Amino acid sequence: MYTEEEIREKIQAGRNFMKMPVVIDADYKTDQYLGKPQPPLFKDPVSDVRIPLPKEFAEVVRKNDFLDVINSRVSNRVYTEEPLTLKQLSYLLWCAQGVKGLRGKKYATLRTVPCGGARHQFELYLAVQFVEGLKPGYYHYLPQTHELELLSEDDGTMRDFLKESLAGQGWTVKASVTFYISMVAYRAEWRYGISSHRVALVDSGYISENIYLAATAADLGSCAIGAVRNQICDEKFGLDGVDEYIFLAHPVGTVRPEDHQKELDFYAFIKEFDK
Repeated sequence: MYTEEEIREKIQAGRNFMKMPVVIDADYKTDQYLGKPQPPLFKDPVSDVRIPLPKEFAEVVRKNDFLDVINSRVSNRVYTEEPLTLKQLSYLLWCAQGVKGLRGKKYATLRTVPCGGARHQFELYLAVQFVEGLKPGYYHYLPQTHELELLSEDDGTMRDFLKESLAGQGWTVKASVTFYISMVAYRAEWRYGISSHRVALVDSGYISENIYLAATAADLGSCAIGAVRNQICDEKFGLDGVDEYIFLAHPVGTVRPEDHQKELDFYAFIKEFDK
């Protein structure tokens, strides 16, 4: 248990982190300023099993009015366990991290989400349960070619992994797919050095919101999760937890209107505050 003093110290440390200014100091030079080599824009594939993804999304999008999508967006935690189509998954991946072009020959990527300095210091990993045409298993998105690579097949323990990696939240085990977002730290640090990390958390929010809006437009449900158990996630996807580490997750699943009351039941505790 934390003491009251320790709690106050941790809260203050969090506030100080959020207030961290961008360093503009003549005595401090980033690696980009010093002329050090730029890190790769993408991770190299590690698997021979690669699945090309379609880019035709017309049949996937059910809501075309942007205001309707904004007004309809909610967090969903009740899923039907029906499978997504491969086009639906492809659409979500494209909206989250799709590469639209390059700046220069290899300086930066232009993607479907903004990012400070176009560093795009994030990778998408997937725990796939119910997607047509895909074996249940663990995947990595290759944005440079819009493909998935299979890292490992589910050995029957995925539901245990989902629950354990997401802080015991049992509702996550019914998601069709769960995105795990990692940070490849030096991609941002090369350009922004000690000012990288607070801004990176802001940048990651654009990815999460795009997943939310894309899912809403496709009549799917989603819910971002910050309560990830880093070591469990990193070990599952083969990350070192130092230079690359998972810090955010985003389950997506199929939903139906008749489950609205079940969604409201997640907020039953609010009644205690209304007394």
